[in-house]
Amino acid sequence: MRKRIIPALLLVCLMVSWLPVFAEESPPTYRTDFYEAVNAEWLATAEVPSDDYMVGGFGDLVVAVRDELMSDFKKIIADGVAPEDPRLAEFLKLYALARDYERRDTDGLEPIKPYLAKIEAIDSLAALQSAYRELMLDGMTLPFDLVPSEDFLDPTVKAMFFQSEKLILPDVAYYAEGNETGAYILQAFAGTAARLLALVGYTEEESALIIENAMAFDRLCVPLAMTAEEKSDISNLINIYQLADLEASIANFNVTAAVRELVGTTPETVTVISKKFADAFDTVINEENIPIIRDWMLVDSLFTLASYTTSDAIAAIDAYTNMMTGQAEPTPPERVAFEAARGLYSEVVGLYYADTYFGAEAKADVTAMVESLIDVFRQRLTANTWLSETTKAKALLKLDTMAMYIGYPEKIDPLYDRMLVETTADGGTYAGNRIRLNRLAYETIFDRYDEPTDRELWNTSADTVNAFYNPQLNSITFPAAVLQAPFYSREQSASANYGGIGAVIGHEITHAFDQNGSMFDENGAMANWWQPEDYVKFEELSQSMVLAFDGVIFHGHTLNGAQIVTENVADAGGLGCALQVVQSLPDVDLEAFFINWATIWQAKYLEQIEGIIIATDVHAPNKLRANFQPAMLDVFYETFGVVEGDPMYRPPEDRVVIW
Repeated sequence: MRKRIIPALLLVCLMVSWLPVFAEESPPTYRTDFYEAVNAEWLATAEVPSDDYMVGGFGDLVVAVRDELMSDFKKIIADGVAPEDPRLAEFLKLYALARDYERRDTDGLEPIKPYLAKIEAIDSLAALQSAYRELMLDGMTLPFDLVPSEDFLDPTVKAMFFQSEKLILPDVAYYAEGNETGAYILQAFAGTAARLLALVGYTEEESALIIENAMAFDRLCVPLAMTAEEKSDISNLINIYQLADLEASIANFNVTAAVRELVGTTPETVTVISKKFADAFDTVINEENIPIIRDWMLVDSLFTLASYTTSDAIAAIDAYTNMMTGQAEPTPPERVAFEAARGLYSEVVGLYYADTYFGAEAKADVTAMVESLIDVFRQRLTANTWLSETTKAKALLKLDTMAMYIGYPEKIDPLYDRMLVETTADGGTYAGNRIRLNRLAYETIFDRYDEPTDRELWNTSADTVNAFYNPQLNSITFPAAVLQAPFYSREQSASANYGGIGAVIGHEITHAFDQNGSMFDENGAMANWWQPEDYVKFEELSQSMVLAFDGVIFHGHTLNGAQIVTENVADAGGLGCALQVVQSLPDVDLEAFFINWATIWQAKYLEQIEGIIIATDVHAPNKLRANFQPAMLDVFYETFGVVEGDPMYRPPEDRVVIW
């Protein structure tokens, strides 16, 4: 099923004040290139696997967790013993269907043809209007989506969101004239689409026209799409319209009627994610463009639906994906099957992982670390010299009401109790189950429109290797899977743990006070709780962080400081808070603290995917995260003897400290 449709909060120019010039002639040291020195042995031996596009840090944990789960589930299936959790039993049924490629090849693409036929029938605006609800519930690609999620103004209730923008290429920059990577991806996309259309039964001539039309509509949408920098600023994604005003500005589609069909009521407002698209709606969505809209919907939906079918279809899609990432070998079919089935039952699988691999002692220990970091952040806010007392009081209130989700949820979405799989013996197919279960999930989303937000439900699963701040819940989440070495281990020193998971915890806390998080109050409502002069100062300090990274050349790619500023502000706050805790420990080891910070950012990416990541991601490259943030802290210089003239040296006036 699609991810929840809500903005996720879920790169030499003369303005750069400091650029480290890393020595390459001699072995790196902590004073010349901290990241390279800490990770020298790993960097010398680590190689990206032929069936992947990266290695290191987060990626290695993702692989380890996935392999543990796959091994466990294979054994459970082989033993033939039903698990105690009936929801896990349903997951294993779907996993078994996903792994049965012989049966999937026999079924062919027949199970998905009825859904493609619904799209083929779109021959007018009236037909699009009439079929909109069914296509949305079936999970088909539409030129714009209408979906409910937490209201930005009152997150205890739902609002309707109007969003569009699904381009073929990763970012609008790839459409620029002369961009060879973009041209290459488009060519590969067309070739893959032709393979899939042929598998469904279209002739070569029919396929050529469909692809031409799909790419024509894609080009039409490019000027209306936001850049990565624009999308990194959540204020660009929150455009609240009166539904009547939006309806009045659009002649070619009855938005009110569509919303009413989906949720059974007519809300007063709609939150528009892409204002450019909404304002230009009739110039893009019109009778003349229906053929290219329909074929664009057909091709994009086919990419999703075909992944539920045969080995040949999956091989075509995998080859296209690997072309973009640079992955040398196909993804093993067993892994494809697991990741697909796990995607539908993620919270169920996460609970199994937490029960099997995460202990109560670890949860208690990490909870204590979170509380210590919140306490330090409280101290830093109290001692802050650039905030007024009025703004400071609101910031402290937000910090004190922040919810902590650690390890695993106490309950998971009750939807899983209704996600029952039809086995082969019952006449079920893998594709049929996927589409039916997707629809059940969408129906549930729309059925819950009038229900209050359940703050006990997590937005992620316990087997996820990541951490999150949710501004609409004012909550921080640390799933069980990320709470292991090198981030955290009861075998590591406290100093090392604070340099790993401690800094990550501080990072997520700081997100409540970055450029995006600062727009939400203690209840998760979008509200201005700042005194004007305080926010001006905050913007000035944030701009210093923008300039610290803006224009930096990394592996031939230029960083956009504004695109990555929120994550860099969070990195700085997180590392600074974790350092303050460590300095209070009786057995403080500052070397271990900083070294583990650099260790968690170990990473090697294939060249193809690294360029796409830098162009689209809101995070700085791992090496720069490891090197830039310690260089902002005076203690780093004292710990490793860094002095003026060393490549790792940053002048005191250029060391950015915000929180």
